[in-house]
Order: sequence, then C-alpha cells, then structure tokens
Amino acid sequence: MGAKLKIAGFVALGAVAGALTTMQVQAVAQRSLAPLPLEELQQLAAVFGIVKSDYVEAVDEKKLISDAIGGMVAGLDPHSQYFDKKSFKEFREGTSGRFVGVGIEIGMEDGLVKVVSPIEGSPAFRAGLRAGDLITRIDDTAVRGLSIDQAVKRMRGEPNTKVTLQIFRKSENRTFPVPIVREEIRVQSVRAKVVEPGYAWLRVSQFQDRTVEDFARKLEEIYKAEPQLKGLVLDLRNDPGGLLDGAVAISAAFLPPDVTVVSTNGQLPDSKALFKATAQDYARRGNDPLKKLPAALKTVPLVVLVNEGSASASEIVAGALQDHKRATVMGSQTFGKGSVQTVRQLSSETAIKITTARYYTPSGRSIQAKGIVPDVWLDETAEGNVFAALRMREADLEKHLSGSDEKTIQEREKARAEERKKVEEQLAKAKDLKPLPEFGSAEDFPLQQALNQLRGKPVIVSKTATERKAEATKP
Repeated sequence: MGAKLKIAGFVALGAVAGALTTMQVQAVAQRSLAPLPLEELQQLAAVFGIVKSDYVEAVDEKKLISDAIGGMVAGLDPHSQYFDKKSFKEFREGTSGRFVGVGIEIGMEDGLVKVVSPIEGSPAFRAGLRAGDLITRIDDTAVRGLSIDQAVKRMRGEPNTKVTLQIFRKSENRTFPVPIVREEIRVQSVRAKVVEPGYAWLRVSQFQDRTVEDFARKLEEIYKAEPQLKGLVLDLRNDPGGLLDGAVAISAAFLPPDVTVVSTNGQLPDSKALFKATAQDYARRGNDPLKKLPAALKTVPLVVLVNEGSASASEIVAGALQDHKRATVMGSQTFGKGSVQTVRQLSSETAIKITTARYYTPSGRSIQAKGIVPDVWLDETAEGNVFAALRMREADLEKHLSGSDEKTIQEREKARAEERKKVEEQLAKAKDLKPLPEFGSAEDFPLQQALNQLRGKPVIVSKTATERKAEATKP
C-alpha cells in the first residue's frame, strides 16, 4: 500500500470519532408546530414540482422527500443526521454492539483486510482465524481495491448464509479458503488483562448497550486474578464515544458516590441535566452492574490513556476523572466533541439524530472544539508522533459548534496538507515503516509510560506536543 493510502487510514481515525456520538434515545414528542415560513415552503414545493416534471429521467418522490429531510438536518452541524430505514438499522446495530457477520475485528494492511482479533466464540473464532491473518478475497471479490467499509458490507449478511474468505497466513506462508456461516455477533467493547503482577490494563473501545456490564465483568476477573491491585490503566484511545449512561457509569465506578460526572445544557428543559455518580443516573431497569465491584476500585491508582481519536463519551470519562483528581490523564489532546445528540424516532423505521445540548465537565469546562488536555503529554511511539498532526478533530469539521469562521478551517486544512506532504516525503525515503503497535501489546509505548507512572518510574514525556486552544463558543 502506498504512503498516501497509509496516511489516509490514520487520518480517518479522527473522522470516525466525529461520526459517533454521545446519545440519548427518545421517541419524538408531540409538540405544537411553530408557525411555518410560507414563502420558503412554497419554494420547496415549486422545486419539488420542477424536479418531478423536468428532470432528465423519472425520480422517486419518496426519495426526493427523504433527501430534502436529510439535507435540512445535515446542514445543522456534523453530528445531526436523518436516518432512513437502512441507515437507522445500521445505527441501531452500532450502538447495540450486535450485527450479523463472521465476527472479526479488522484493519487494513498493504491493501488487504487484516484480522486484528477474532471475537471469542464467533464463527470466525471457531473456524480458526487468527490475529494477523490477511483476507485476500471475499467470495469471488478481490479485497485489494476495496475500502474497509466495502469489505465489511460483503462479510455481513443474513443469518445462516455462507461466505468464503480466502486467507493468507504469513507465519505459514500459505493461502487457503475458510467457509464461514454468518450469525448474529455481539461485539465486545471491553478488553482487559493483568500486564504484570499488581498492574492491569482495561480498554473500552466504544460505549455500547452492554459496555457497562462487560466493564464490570472484566474488573471482577482482574481482581480475582490480582486481589492486591497496585495500579490500573483505563485505555480510552480511539474510543469514539456512544451512550451517555455508559460514560456516567464507568466514571462512577472510580468516583465517590454522588459527585458530579457531567452536566448538559441546551434549549429544551429536558436538555438541562446534571448526572452524578449514582446508580439512579446510569442503571437501567433498576439493575446496577457496578454494585458488586470491590471497594478498592475507588482508590486504586489510576491512569487514563487518551489520544486525538478519544471523543464524546470517552471525553466525559476523562474529564470527570481529571476534574476530581481521581486519575492522571496521559496521552494527547482529545477530539473535542462536547455535544449531546438525541435520537427522535419519526416512525418505527426512521429517525433523526439531532444535537440538543452541550456537555460540561464537573468544574464547568466545555470541551467543545477543544477536547481534554492531558496532564502528561505522550508521543504515540518512542520515535515521536508521525501521524498525530494529520488527524481530524472536531474543530476541523465544517459547521461544528463554535465561533470559528471559514478562514480558520481553511488555515487548519492548509496546515494539515503541509504536514501530510512532509510525512509522505518521509515515508518515500523510509525503507521499512513500522505500523503502530496494537493497543495493549508489549510494544505499546504510551501503555508502557502509563505503567511507569503507576510504578513511580521515570516517564518519557513528549517534547513536541502542544495544546490546541479552544475557539470562542457561540452562546
């Protein structure tokens, strides 16, 4: 894969973070409609009529209306969105952590799909796929040339249908087909392990429906293996966010009872809210997954790892633990998505996701278009930050909530283009570019520095990272 394609993969991390959001889900309320602008509605009807009668070929009326709604909502900010039948189904799969497929976490390497990890118990796991396997074909389609989203769509499908993956296994230098029958998969958004006696690592990759339950179960396993835990690393790198109650719950697991975790403020009365470290604010149907966790969790030395891809719900957690001085936040400045989206259903199969509030950390900080600034700055590798300057953040997105003007966005895009050119030149000269190591591995440089922090050993801090200032926020 060429240098430009490799760079695009790293830049995409920030863009994905902007797409996933901290959410509350509600049915649309029956409210009296405000007076409608008659002249503009007449223009809309006129355009609809002209397109219907004069366009070069027949158009679907329902699609025209759907596109008009989509354009109206998308014009508000980067995170508001209209969901038609298909996109609403995909959205619900994303937040539930359930989908129909083969059950692998994937990345890209040299233009091929790379198996990062088979999900335990999934069809891919049972078929013997291993971390590091490369997928060269999906049924009759060559993978090279497909985007990662296109590859995912081809591997997903209906339950009990078969897909054949052509696998190249480097360690055995052979290629072989693996037929797999698709089934419903439940994504594990929490991983954890004891990295050495007394110290553990726990990663939350996204805040989904079952994240809090999985988080509690993993912590119970850690304490069973290591009852005298001396330190814990909570890894939120590249966590794009998700459900708000999950962020409140995970913050509450480490904080004293009843302290503030996050507040929200918006135009509607129900968007003005205060969420505290209490089961009342995160438990569903009266079930508190955290009640059996050991009391020592409230005081165990804690480091939170973040980076430019940490957004929304993960920023709520980092901000709450930082404000209450419960943890040392290490890494780089986060994405800066400080807004809450509410999903309001229009029908059983359609909905809109609309920004309804900004959120604030316990001390009253808004991190919209700024992010959480770490207590200790770290580079992503021992050699420095090669790709960090290229990643998109909230402040780089058009129509983001802030006082930014177009000139500011253009200046940032110009600076990023210059950085991209420099990196491409470096890659062209480099004989062997090392990919970023897997999170949680022995080669994970930020994790090793976090462990040094917990052990009281010297930490190699970044000498080049600088804070990106917040922009003026619109009232």
